[in-house]
Order: sequence, then C-alpha cells, then structure tokens
Amino acid sequence: MADRTPNELLPLLAAGAQVVVRDEEWLVRSVAQTPADGLLVTCMGTSTLVKDTEATFFTELDMIEPLRPEETTLVQDQSPRYRDTRLYLEAMIRKTPIPATQTGLTVSDGQLLNKLEYQRRAVHKSLTGLRPRLLIADAVGLGKTLEVGMILSELIRRGRGDKILVVTPRHILEQFQHELWTRFAIPLVRLDSEGIQRVRRNIPANRNPFTYYKRSIISIDTLKNAGRYRHHLEGIRWDAVVIDECHNLVNKGTLNNQLARILAPRTESLLLTSATPHNGDPESFAELIRLLDPTAVTDAKNITKDDISHLYVRRHKGHDEVKLELGDKWADRLEPRAVLVEATPAENVLFGELADTWTHPLTGQPPVAGKGRSLFPWTLFKSALSSHHALAQTVENRRKNLARDADPTHGLDPAQQAEDDALAKLSDHCAAIDDESSSKLQALIDQLKEIGVTKNKSSKRVVIFSERIATLDWLARTLPDALGLDRAKHVRELHGGVADIKQMEIIEEFGLGDSKIKLLLTGDMASEGVNLHRQCHHLIHFDLPWSLITIEQRNGRIDRYGQEHSPDIRAMILEPDHDACTGDVRVLARLLEREDHAHRTFGESGSLLGLHTSKLEEEAISKTLRDGIDIDVAIPQAPAEGGFDIMALIGGATGQGNAPSHAAPSLFASNHDFVAEALDAAYADNKHELDIATDPVDPTFMALNPPRDLQTRFRALPQNYLREQKVLKRLRLTANTDIANAKLAEALDGDKSQWPEVGFLSPLHPFVEWLTDKVLVTIGRNEAPVMIADVDRPTYCVQGMYSNGRGQPQLVEWLAVSFDGSEPHVTDLFDVLKAANVSPRMSNPGGDLDLSTVTDGVTQAVAAARAGLATRRSEHDDHLEERLSEPTKRLSDWETRSNTLAMNMDRSRRSDAERYTGAVSRDTKALIDSLRTRGEPLVRVLAVLMPGGTR
Repeated sequence: MADRTPNELLPLLAAGAQVVVRDEEWLVRSVAQTPADGLLVTCMGTSTLVKDTEATFFTELDMIEPLRPEETTLVQDQSPRYRDTRLYLEAMIRKTPIPATQTGLTVSDGQLLNKLEYQRRAVHKSLTGLRPRLLIADAVGLGKTLEVGMILSELIRRGRGDKILVVTPRHILEQFQHELWTRFAIPLVRLDSEGIQRVRRNIPANRNPFTYYKRSIISIDTLKNAGRYRHHLEGIRWDAVVIDECHNLVNKGTLNNQLARILAPRTESLLLTSATPHNGDPESFAELIRLLDPTAVTDAKNITKDDISHLYVRRHKGHDEVKLELGDKWADRLEPRAVLVEATPAENVLFGELADTWTHPLTGQPPVAGKGRSLFPWTLFKSALSSHHALAQTVENRRKNLARDADPTHGLDPAQQAEDDALAKLSDHCAAIDDESSSKLQALIDQLKEIGVTKNKSSKRVVIFSERIATLDWLARTLPDALGLDRAKHVRELHGGVADIKQMEIIEEFGLGDSKIKLLLTGDMASEGVNLHRQCHHLIHFDLPWSLITIEQRNGRIDRYGQEHSPDIRAMILEPDHDACTGDVRVLARLLEREDHAHRTFGESGSLLGLHTSKLEEEAISKTLRDGIDIDVAIPQAPAEGGFDIMALIGGATGQGNAPSHAAPSLFASNHDFVAEALDAAYADNKHELDIATDPVDPTFMALNPPRDLQTRFRALPQNYLREQKVLKRLRLTANTDIANAKLAEALDGDKSQWPEVGFLSPLHPFVEWLTDKVLVTIGRNEAPVMIADVDRPTYCVQGMYSNGRGQPQLVEWLAVSFDGSEPHVTDLFDVLKAANVSPRMSNPGGDLDLSTVTDGVTQAVAAARAGLATRRSEHDDHLEERLSEPTKRLSDWETRSNTLAMNMDRSRRSDAERYTGAVSRDTKALIDSLRTRGEPLVRVLAVLMPGGTR
C-alpha cells in the first residue's frame, strides 16, 4: 500500500507545484480539503508515461513528494527575448489562486457583460463572509444570473470553484448554461434527461455521475429524487452550489427541502436566488436562511436585520442603488391595458348558470358533494374566465372523480347525483359556444392584428399566457388560420406537458432574431426565470392569474434589463352581463392595475397583500370574490402593515459606492498578448500546425484547429455549442469585447443557433488554461530559468504562500531576493521586474552564463524569503483576526440567545435544542479556526535575474 504524505510536506502542495507521485512527475492544478482522506490533489502528468494525463491523489493514500526549493536547479534561458522565463512567470501568476482574504473583484471586469456597480457590490458581499454564502433576492429582471456568474468567476480565480453544481427549474437549464458559457467561459455540463443518458453511457454503472464532470447543471425536478440520487449526493462535496428559484425549497418535509438539506452542508459556497424568497411564514424563511448559516436566526418569529444582513441582497428597479445605472438598457413599460370584452349571448347564458348555481347560488348552497364546497365553484369560475374549453375539461375531470367515488353497487348518492346533473348542464352550455361565439378569442385576434402579428414580414412577436393547457391547445389550433399563419412555422406551445429538451429548444428558438415564431403560447411554468425579452416586447394575459406575484413574474419575462423597447402588456378580461359576475371581474381588472402601481412605486408587488406566495394570494382573491369584500380593502395600494414581511423589514441594500477591485499582477499588457506568445512558444510553426488565421480588422481574433489534447478538454463544453459551431474542428476567439458582444447579439438575432460563432477570450477560457499548463511543463523538474536583465546584482524571483486549515491560499507574496554582501534584501517582485525592463521588448544576447555563483545562493535566498514571509504573516494574521472577530461575536451572541430560548421549553425539547446548539457551535468554531493560517509556507524559486555583465 502506498505511503501517506507526511504532514510537514502538506504546506508545499499548491497549484503550480511540481511533485513526484508513483515515480512519475506531475504538475499540481488544484488542492482541496476532504473530510477523511486529507488533501485531494488534482494533477496533470508531465513525464513521458503520464504526459497530459489528469489524475487525482489523496495525501492520506499516496506519497506526494513536492520538490524542495533549496534543491532548485538553475538553467539558462536560451529562448528569444527570454520568452520562456516571462511566460513561465506569467503562468505561475495565473495558476496561483488569489488569496482567500482578498475580497476585491479580480476577474469580473474581464467578462462579457456591462459593468454595473449594483451587481459588483453583490459579488463583493459574497466574498466578505466566512464562506461565500448568499441569498440573492434582487427583483425580477435585474440580472441575478449575471451576479451568480461573476461570483463563480471570482471563486474559480481563487481556486475555490473547481467543482460546481447548479440547480435550476428544468426549462431554463440551457438558458443558464448559455449565459455562463458565453459571458464567463464557465462550461456547465447539462444533465437533463438526454445529458444523464450520455454520461451513463460513458461511465461504469457503479460510478457516481456527479464525479464525471467537474461542473454541471441539472434541474431540481430531476435531482430532488432523493431515493435515486441521494447516495450520489451524499458521497461528494462541491466547491460551490447554486440553487435558482430557491423559494421552492422552504417547506419542510418536501423533496425540494430534503435536497437542499443534503447539498447545503456539503458545499463550501452556497448561492440561492429568488425574486420571491419567502412565503410570508417566518419559520419557512428561517429554514432558507439556515441553509446558508445555521447561526443566523435564533428565533424564527423575531428575525431582525442584523440577523441576516450578511447573507442577503435585495434591490429593485426603482432602488436608489440601481435606477441611475440602468439608463436606456431597460425601457419603461407602457401602462398595462385591460382589454374589456363584452360576452356573447351564449357566454352570458354560461356565466348566468355559473353565478346562480355555483358562485352566488340562489339556493344558498352550491351543489358540491363532499369537500370543496367553498372553493370548487371558484375553480369553475376561473376555468370559465380562461375559456369554455378549460371549463369543459374541469367539468369532465370533476365528473370522472364523482364516478370514481360512487358506490360500485348503487352508483351516485343523491348529493353526488345533484352535482353531476349541475355539471352536465355546464357541459351543455360549454358545448353551445363555438369559436365564433367566443368573444375573447375574437378580441384576441383583433389585438394581435393591431400589434402586427400577421403572415406578412412583420417581425412582431407576442407572448400569450394562460393558466390552462386546454386553452393553450385551443388557441394553438385556432389562431394560425385566423391570422393567416402557419402553425408549424409561426406558433409554439410551452407548458409542463412538453418534454424538458423540447422546452429548452422552444425558449432558444423564440430568442433568435430570425426565428419564424410569432406567437409563444405558454403556461405559468415560463413565468419564472425565462428570458423572453430579446426579440419581444408584447405580452398578453389571455387569462389573468389571481395573484399579483404571478402577474409580476409573467410581466418580468419581457420587462427586464436589456429590454430596449417599452414593454406592451395587455390582459383580456371577459365581462358577462350578470350583476354578480360584473363585480367579480372588476376585482380581477384591479389586480392588473395594482401590480403596475406597485411595480412603479415599490419595485415589486409581493408585499401588497402581505402573503408572498401565489397560492396564498389566489386563496385570498377567491375569498374576496366569495365574500364580496371591497376591492380597495382586498387589494390595497400600499404594502400591508404588521405581520411578517421580511421585504419591508430588510431592504437588502449594498450601498452606492464602487465595489473594490483587485488587479492581479501580470507581465503582459493583455490576455491576448499572453495567448499569442504562449502559442508561439508551444508550436514552432503554429500557423501551419494549427492552421491559425488572424484578422487585420480585429488584431485579437484568431481561428485555429484545436489539437487532440485541447479537444479532450472541450468535452465539458455545452454540447449544443460544440455541435452547432463545430468547435472541435475549428475554434474562433476574440479578446475584443465589442466584437464579442456583437457576435453574441448576431447569434441571438439569427435563426440557426444562439451560440456565437466567435467566442470571447476570457482569462478563464479552457483554451487559456490549456496554454497556461503547456507553459508550465516547459520548465523541468525543480528547475528555474536564469535570464539577464537590468539589475545590478543577482536577484532571485521567489513565490511564498501560506495556506489556511482548509488548504486555501491565505497569504501570497511575490518576492525579489538579492544580497548586498551577506545582507539579504527582500522586496516586491513586480517592482523589480518593471525596473529591470522585463518585457517582450528585451533581447537575449545568448552565450553561456556562469551559473555557479547564483546556484550557491539558492539556499540563502530561500532562507531570506522564509524570514520575510514570517514577518508578513504576523501582520496578515493580525488583520485576519480582526476580520474573524465579527463572526466569532455573532456565534457567541447566537449561542447565548439560543440557550436562553431553550430555558423556556419543556425538558425534552430543551434537551434537543441544547444538543443542536452545541453541534452547530462546534462546527462553526471549527470553521472559524480552519480559516486561520496554518503550517509552514510554500516557497518556490521561480527564476533568477543576472546583471548584464555576467558571463
């Protein structure tokens, strides 16, 4: 059995280090702590037998021997312009994670998105806590996905984002995957029904599918199957987990909640997103917050701002932090229009029957047998407001249920028979209505013609929402002929009955500029998270949901950041002539009006009724209709006071200043310059070997045929992107953000693919990582290059790094060590490199250098570097303790409050509470302690600069 790695060697294991394992040479790519097997060290092979092979080793199971800095062999750099040394230094900079204590944004500004400070402040906040754990509750349309992408980018650059799991509703899997790849160069393998089958074909039957790819995205509907996936989830740890639309997690006992409870303790970073993060129940909201930090909330009934301010971000369009930055990138919506439609005679007969028999029964009681006496009549009314087809289906389903519940021998009892007879009458009234006598259908056709949805070349598109699949099916059958459209070409249906792959295809197709789709008929599954604004600014509610929250979510599909045309929102509202129905319809019309008022005044409408879930709002509106409550009392203009309203209690603000930035050092003017020179170094004749093409108009553009080892790395890229853009045959990249944005827009405006044919050369792009690794393996085992530069004495370029108890770089120093006699001088490396004119403009005079003197000084240089690092560690640790003092105090206060609260419980509950408090306290103290600096520093001699007269 292989030996374990001695503890004294653990500090020497870090990204970029050269190690020997099983008598082969490896380059360390990342290091992560595991619960039981020590450090997990991910390496790439550099010696002949394992070259370009990726492997992982555990320090408790393998002897991983890092090469000692005192034994560094110095070799003269013979490359032109000392290219090898400069590239090696740059590669080491890029491979070295940004320290965990550095919270300034490092790579976010180098991504393909507009620089918005309100988004950057949210990213910075996520980096300032004990661990990046944040609830992003920005209102609909503000860019929560972009904030997630920025945070993940920062974590990757810090060496804390190697293994990522993103969980979303199934219909937005590809949309989320598209955003993270095209804007941040973060590839997520999509594990939809097709993706899981593909992974299963590539791995052994007993292999955990979540270990096959480092970064994946899966739907919550698929993953929540705890019986099928729980053992896989429990056997793996993530660096970061993202759960989109996290309000679906709050109810204890549900599969979604079980999933969250499995994932939360098994990830270092946890990002939750939702525009509606609580349901009005403080205990449910506390459940969500405790996923992020078990010590945040003591008493769920008394949540304060101080309890969760470190975990929570919430802004809206009208917020002072936001509105000045949006500019013309979010056009103001037009005033929504309620299109009142006079019912036809046949419809009036139907609604008269509904009112007199069911919703406002003349007999005093509706003919409902069994449960649902107060609710079912309003279910019928709501179906009828959608369409006669929806009502007919509701009636049919109810009659089937009655028949199923009937006595097998005697049939329906008298109460059941009375209800069935009344339902049969409704069914006859539905059958009496045809397309010509459906007033809303005719009015909708008129509205669509007014907007310009016709068979001509008009580019107008409309999203039409309905809650009922029967209504959507009916509209899909009738609208094409009425408007002169081709159903197969111009109309798409999107609802929960459509397969997940097809859902994503429809959303993608609707977002393409040259797509032939003119009408998207969709249910409320598309009211959350889906971006429909790129090519569309018209939305029609064919039936209005009885919820302000759902109306707001629907409207947010086209009313969001990036919408350059004023959103045009309309609602079809049927007006029967029955007096009771007239009052009911007025309530629904007021919903549209109130949502718009709240949107403009408060930024969101979820607080108006103080209920915070669509279901509770629908129940409240049903009660309003049933009891005849005054409209203005039922639907106030301002948020309700009193009760639990965390949105009103906590603003979730992040201030108005600029988020701090941290510019990582670099020896190159740009990412493209590094890539171009690294390609020249890797291939003697790269233009022919890789068939590289450039563009005189865009100096940063390059197209090339990816070699086999690069193709292997691309296996994790989005499969649609690889297939549609044929990336494995020809890779096209640009570092010009304007051109990259234009290419992305061009793809979205086309009709073939939403994936741009020219990608953005992000610093995190797998192509750049591939080149960086190629540079690192050019320097041999425990070697350091020597070059001539403008220095007056030999200068050793040294990297020093301390890590914390979690294996994360805590303090990284780049040092220049020289000697005046025997006196060492330790200064900043990059100041020295700049003064020494180390740049692509320098020349290499060649000839042989006498390396004996500088070789003899390696040991002393390492010792001097260690001494300098010890001094800087002391200063660093003082600042670190200040940073840890706040969470330490927060833990202490939580313990005190929790124990005080437990004193008022009965003996059994008190014992359980005290055990829970003790366990959480121990875990949190261990977490805090693990963030402190540990062990000896990693020291590496990277290069040596010699004066020009040395020979």
